[in-house]
Amino acid sequence: MEDVEIYGARVIDLALLADENLIIADLHLGYEEALMNEGIVIPKFQYKKIINRLEKIFQAANSYGKVKRLIINGDLKHEFGRSSRQEYKETSEIINFLKNYADDIVLIRGNHDNFVSATAENLNVKFCENFAVKNFFILHGDKIPKNFDDLAKNKTIVIAHEHPCVGLRTAERTEKMKCFLKGKFEEKNLIVMPAFNFIAGGTDILQGNLLSPFLKENIENFEVFGVENFEVFYFGTVGDLINLI
Repeated sequence: MEDVEIYGARVIDLALLADENLIIADLHLGYEEALMNEGIVIPKFQYKKIINRLEKIFQAANSYGKVKRLIINGDLKHEFGRSSRQEYKETSEIINFLKNYADDIVLIRGNHDNFVSATAENLNVKFCENFAVKNFFILHGDKIPKNFDDLAKNKTIVIAHEHPCVGLRTAERTEKMKCFLKGKFEEKNLIVMPAFNFIAGGTDILQGNLLSPFLKENIENFEVFGVENFEVFYFGTVGDLINLI
């Protein structure tokens, strides 16, 4: 499938284009160093891959009109505490890189983003708990704000946090494909974004055990849009897929 929209937002690979706003989420910069501290050694390839992918996404998004704002919907970095050396270097570099493509950059706080506010201030970018643009209310999704109903009134909710993917099974193995989810939360339209992280596998939505409080009910009715290298695959609902297992 090509040129897919979910509640009026266009899917461009792992990003969403909402009017002149490009939204990505869950980069988890510094993840390799965190794994190394646990004794797991892998090549540090993710940052370069993220940059290359973003360049292609901006090129595709700009074909619909100039992107004016880039929104990172939480978990720019990986460590819960203060930034590691890798995180500090990569977060600074990626913000400066993004300034070449967007006039405005917004960082939304994710549950991994402790101490990011100082970095945002130093780089002169906005750091906030949530952000609204026209018909969309964007927040990370690890918790529901106390004044949520007022903040999200008459808007489509866009969350991340869950790292959704769908497990595609063959006789010998399972491959995980990142996906967007389209559903409802308290009668409001809800979009769940995949992670822009190329190391962690993500949460297989067919196996349950979902993290976000926005996904505790009616997950079987959510529609699934798999994404792989700028292609979008419609899989029906979560319930449809579960029945096939």
